[in-house]
Amino acid sequence: MDIVAGVSISRDLRQRLAEARNVFVLTGAGISAESGVPTFRGGGSSLVWKGMPFEIISSAGMLERNLPEVWEWFDYRRNLLQSVEPNAGHLAIASWQDRFQTVSVVTQNIDGLHQKAGSREVIELHGSIWRARCTTCRARYQIWQYEGRECVSCGDPLRPDVVLFGEMLPAGAFEMASEKAVAADVCFVVGTSAIVYPAAGLPEIARSSGAFLVEINPERTPLSDYCDEVLTGKAGELIPALL
Repeated sequence: MDIVAGVSISRDLRQRLAEARNVFVLTGAGISAESGVPTFRGGGSSLVWKGMPFEIISSAGMLERNLPEVWEWFDYRRNLLQSVEPNAGHLAIASWQDRFQTVSVVTQNIDGLHQKAGSREVIELHGSIWRARCTTCRARYQIWQYEGRECVSCGDPLRPDVVLFGEMLPAGAFEMASEKAVAADVCFVVGTSAIVYPAAGLPEIARSSGAFLVEINPERTPLSDYCDEVLTGKAGELIPALL
C-alpha cells in the first residue's frame, strides 16, 4: 500500500496499471473545477443568470423561446474559460497516451481542457462550448474560426453545439464510448458522481466487461460502493502519482 497526497493506493491498482493495455477515463465537472471552471451547481449567484436558474437558461425550451439569450449565456461562459488552463490531472491523463496502448477519454465537460492538455480523440458526451451547430442542417463551426450566428451552408440560425437540458446526447457518442468501455482493462471515473444516465452506465459497462473500476473524487458518491478502489482527493494530485 502506497500513500500519495494522504490517500492509500493499493498494490492491486499498481499491478493492474502495470499490466494494462487499454485505459478508460470518464471525467466530469470536478476535474475542471480544479482549474477554476465554475460548475454552476454549487449554490450562490453562479447558479442564476438574469434571474433564471442554470437548468432553465441551459434548456432546450429556452433555445426555442429565446436563442439570442442562450447565446449570450454561453458567450458569458466562454469568456470565463478564455484564461483557464488544464491542471495536473488533465496533463497526466494526456501523458498516459505514451504509456498505454490506448487511453480513451470520455468527458461530460464542454470546456475542451482535455484537448488543450494534449489528449487525442476525446469523446465529448455533452458537446463543446467552442463549437456552433446549425439548427437545420447541423453543420458545425469552430467558434474561433467563425463567430457568425447564421449557417454558411443554408443561412439558418446557429446554436451552441452543446447538449442542453431536455436534449439527447450527440448521435453515436454513447455508442462509441460504450465500445471503449468494453475494451478497458482499467476504468477511472474522475470528478463526477456518475449518477446521471446514460453516462452513468459507462462504468457499469466497463466493470461488467472485466475492467478494474477506480473512482477519484473529493467525496464519496453513490458509485463508490460499486468500485474496486476509491481514491478520495483531488484529481490534480492523485492522477499524476498513479504511474
